[in-house]
Formats: sequence, structure tokens, C-alpha cells
Amino acid sequence: MRSLLLLIILNLLMPHTAWSLDLKKLVRKVEEQYMGLSSKSRMSMNIRSAHWERSLTMDAWSVGRDHFLVKIIEPAKERDVATLKVDKEVWNYLPKVNRVIKVPPSMMGGAWMGSHITNDDLVKANKIEEDYSFALIEETPQHYLIECIPKPDAAVVWGKIVYEILRPQEVPGTVAYFDEEMIKVRDMIFSDVTEIDGRTIPLKMTIQPVDTPEERTLIHYTDIDFDIGIGTDFFSLRNLKR
Repeated sequence: MRSLLLLIILNLLMPHTAWSLDLKKLVRKVEEQYMGLSSKSRMSMNIRSAHWERSLTMDAWSVGRDHFLVKIIEPAKERDVATLKVDKEVWNYLPKVNRVIKVPPSMMGGAWMGSHITNDDLVKANKIEEDYSFALIEETPQHYLIECIPKPDAAVVWGKIVYEILRPQEVPGTVAYFDEEMIKVRDMIFSDVTEIDGRTIPLKMTIQPVDTPEERTLIHYTDIDFDIGIGTDFFSLRNLKR
């Protein structure tokens, strides 16, 4: 009886990672790695579907988690096509017709720039800690596996998200997305981990649909600068068209 009581006391006194690890903080840290207070980046995006392939070069700016602007630089025929996100609103600019289109709620599930990223992904990006509850399902010296389950009142499309966070850098390895029936729909795979401006970040991200393995979207950051000194007023419909 004494030995059992001693084991219980020792277990209570010893730190327990599942209790002491702040999962919400860890996931938020991973989600915000590409931001800083503000950022500007250049990236390439290669999209491969079952019937065609498309490559884009884009410039992107961000402030915090709610302001994002991206413009196509190449190819020339699509130059200045742009997307603006402010809070939960998204607008697209089509220079050929000089028209700004606000993305309606019915189109939030549509593909962004023809990729395997949706407009809803842009809106919900980096807000996962508001809509999900977290549980540590595996810890090894190499990684954490964190299960994210939607809160009862959350307006989200995923039934579950599972983050693999690599140790010791605490960068994403993979993110798996499951539908409401808990069937895995896609993987987001991170690679080319590099230190930039004191931040350790993966420069490549591959979105891989599970049911169409021949398809994928590859995003490669070729340049990124943090804390560039722009404010939220930069993210306007005027700059979207400029």
C-alpha cells in the first residue's frame, strides 16, 4: 500500500508533457511562422491536375493574421491578377476586365487560383485555435502529433485536422485534413527547412489530395522578409488594383 501511494505521489510531482505542453500555443506558433508583425514574400506555385499543369510566380504581403494580399507576377498573361483578404472577407481582381469581385459565402469552397487551396482556407488560415480543441496523441523525440477537433459551434469544413510538428525545431512536418466522416481528404507536406531572419521555416509546401494522388499543388518560397513596416491600411481595394 505504501509503495502504491509513493508511486502516485511521484507521478503527480513529475512533470507530464501532455499536461504541461501548451498545444494551442504550439499550433499557433507553427501557423504564424511565415508572418512576423508583417512580411513580404515571393513564391512560385505549381499546380498539377489530372488534365493540365500550371505555374505561377506571385508576390505576397501580410500583416498579422487578418490581412493578406497576393499578386501574380508571371506568366505575363495573368500578371496583376490578385487576391485580397481582410478579416473574413476575400476579393479577387481581374485586370483584363478591370473588375474587383468579392467572393460570396457560396464560393468559399472554390479553388484559389486553380490550386488545391480553397478560398475558405485563406479565410480560416491561422485561426485554428479559435475553432478547434487540441489533444496530444503522440510524442516522440522526433515529433508531436496533435489532433484538432472542431468546437461544437465552429463553422468549419473539416471533421478533424492532425498536425505533425517536428522536433526540436517545432516546425510543421505534415498536416492531415479529414472530412466529417473522418476520412482523410488531403495532406499538406512541408520541406526545405531553412533559417531566415532568426526564424526556422519550411520553404516548400505540397498539398496532396488523397483520392487523386496524381494531382498536387507545390508552393515554394523563394524570398521572404519579415517586419517590413507596412500597416493594415496597405490592404485596400485600391492596392488590390494597383
